Amino acid sequence: MHSSDVIINSIFKDIAFTKPEVSFMENTFERVILTKGEIVLKAGERVTDQYYVYDGCLRTFFIDKAGKEHTIQFAIQDWWISDYIAFFTGEKAVLNIECIQNAILYKISKKNIEKTYDRIPKVERFFRKKMEKSFASFQKRILANLAQSAKERYVNFISTYPNIEQHIKNYHIASYLGITTESLSRIRKELTTS
Repeated sequence: MHSSDVIINSIFKDIAFTKPEVSFMENTFERVILTKGEIVLKAGERVTDQYYVYDGCLRTFFIDKAGKEHTIQFAIQDWWISDYIAFFTGEKAVLNIECIQNAILYKISKKNIEKTYDRIPKVERFFRKKMEKSFASFQKRILANLAQSAKERYVNFISTYPNIEQHIKNYHIASYLGITTESLSRIRKELTTS
């Protein structure tokens, strides 16, 4: 199998493509290689792309008026990431995206997604299903932040992102959970002693 076939089939699992469809799609994605610390997107920029994480880890974060960072999402292998508010509305980005572990991404522009939908309708269904799952996940996260203790949120975090802790900083995890790094240390200690 040609390497572009492998990439397309990795991105779009469970979809059978014809050779002409793969040829068309390989020209819609651009490979992006990032090193830890690189910024993919800054608040205030125009957002024309979304990214598939082939390898590595990124995070989306918001900086409030006081300058405090709030981690919204981590994106690990086989996840998609962008500032979807800006991507879908055409507004400027409100989020930042940072590479926190060396990464290989495949980006696709909104224009190329639309072309692909027209040419290969099964891809539109794929993206719709991804968006439905993402929407449900974000609602679950909002409810968890409202109703669960910090300890319960941490347990959910390590279940959602297994093996990620050794690759990211404690303050990123604490920011994602909405707690201090001291609280995170206390929760970890409680879990190891119980």
